[in-house]
Amino acid sequence: LSRQQERHYRLLAELQALVKALPSACQQRLSYTTLSELALALLDGTVFEIVQGLLEIQHLTEKNLYSQRRQLHSEHRGTGATELFHRHKEAQQCCRPHNLPLLRAAQQREMEAMEQQIREEQRMMDEKIVLELDQKVIDQQSTLEKAGVSGFYVTTNPQELTLQMNLLELIRKLQQKEAEAEKKFS
Repeated sequence: LSRQQERHYRLLAELQALVKALPSACQQRLSYTTLSELALALLDGTVFEIVQGLLEIQHLTEKNLYSQRRQLHSEHRGTGATELFHRHKEAQQCCRPHNLPLLRAAQQREMEAMEQQIREEQRMMDEKIVLELDQKVIDQQSTLEKAGVSGFYVTTNPQELTLQMNLLELIRKLQQKEAEAEKKFS
């Protein structure tokens, strides 16, 4: 028991030291009780593993979403625009000179319609990305709440989200310190 108490006090002291680097508004919201509860949750190392897993999932999700967005962008800039350009060029070459202004006006409208469709598809993709990232945040909050990590619950309140992000950063910094300490002793 005393070994666990020592570890708890050490984690709490390290948390208190790390909190001093946070903005004062955040410092004021992190009471001794909250930090003590957080230190207790970190005792067995499970929360460190959970946070690491959540971080890996988040990075994979972000990478996948970025890849999807890039693919959509290259599809738009690639074949669709190129095909339209070649089709327009062919039509202009076959067109009689007196019909050329009408053809160019129609082609301009077609080009604008395609650009509008591209913008709409990109907007929809961006909305999908934001919704998916918001869902990841909810999943992370829920997971950490279920793990008993003080300060975590499902919320969309910007101030609470900022506090939770700061708490996650504290956990990650402590995790790094723990890993460095283990390297020294092994």
